[in-house]
Amino acid sequence: MPPLYVTTQGAKLSLRNRRLVVEKDGEEIAAVPAVHVEEVIVLGNVSLTTPALTFLLDQGIDVVFLTVRGRYRGRLVGPTGGNGLLRLRQYERVSDPEWALETARAIVKAKLHNYRTLLRRYGRRRDACTALGSAGVEEAAEGLTHLIVRADACRSVQSLIGVEGQGTAIYFSVFRYLIRAPGWTFEKRTRRPPRDPVNALLSFGYTLLTHRVESAVRAVGLDPYLGVLHQVAYNRPSLALDLVEPFRPVVVDSLVLRCLNNRIVLPDHFRYDPKGPYPVLLNEEGRERFIRAFEGRMGLTFRHPVTGERITYRRSFEIEARLLARSVQTGGRFRPFRAR
Repeated sequence: MPPLYVTTQGAKLSLRNRRLVVEKDGEEIAAVPAVHVEEVIVLGNVSLTTPALTFLLDQGIDVVFLTVRGRYRGRLVGPTGGNGLLRLRQYERVSDPEWALETARAIVKAKLHNYRTLLRRYGRRRDACTALGSAGVEEAAEGLTHLIVRADACRSVQSLIGVEGQGTAIYFSVFRYLIRAPGWTFEKRTRRPPRDPVNALLSFGYTLLTHRVESAVRAVGLDPYLGVLHQVAYNRPSLALDLVEPFRPVVVDSLVLRCLNNRIVLPDHFRYDPKGPYPVLLNEEGRERFIRAFEGRMGLTFRHPVTGERITYRRSFEIEARLLARSVQTGGRFRPFRAR
């Protein structure tokens, strides 16, 4: 089931007759049966009543708080999973240099593979790129192939991070060729803050993806703050960020391209302030359009490359976390998600 998003500024979320109700100035805006909600995502100036918070905590429903710009503020969760033995084994595995390096290598290779898959999908489409763009995309795909081979030779996580960074630079150097709709420009990946609308959409999508994956990690019982590729840092969900990497191109990047090329999100959906702390901001209508498209992507079905079952992307995050948990418990190889 998709999360409940509350994006209307000044709104209040309350519990009434077993329904979660969104209202503003005394007028009901939306309502949904509480049993149909698995997660609540709040953007900006939205309040929650005590009965609503109590219900969400009792039911183990996460509440994620984002700024109106889509930056993460925090997460309200109930009691954590009781699988202490799994967490203990996770701490042991992460401290094992061989297992940690092999797992980090698998994640980097899967991400680079998925980068290459997306580029080749678009490169094969005649309407996707100019002839010059198609040549550049294919050259970038070949560069990613070489980096996948180089990843096998890495003997430290730091060297893997270097290979991943080179792959990301190659990938985004040709990303503009995949945007065929007029009115958009993209030179390079920028963040904190994003400098143009395309980067703003990418950052917002990555935020939504990360906290969806973090929920799956918590549900399985792993510690989301203890990763292998992303180093441990205070208040950073390093493990969730690890598992996000292979999904970035196939979930968010392809969705951003769809939103731009199919005119789901338009240049008019952004506000610009080049001298301000946030040079470009997605307005409320743009956020709602992108969120609807994101949840549509979450509901797409495909055959999982490891398990072989037909699932949605929403379900795939839990499977990914469970596959990693199995690797933690057994010491076996972790096989991250690879698009076909």
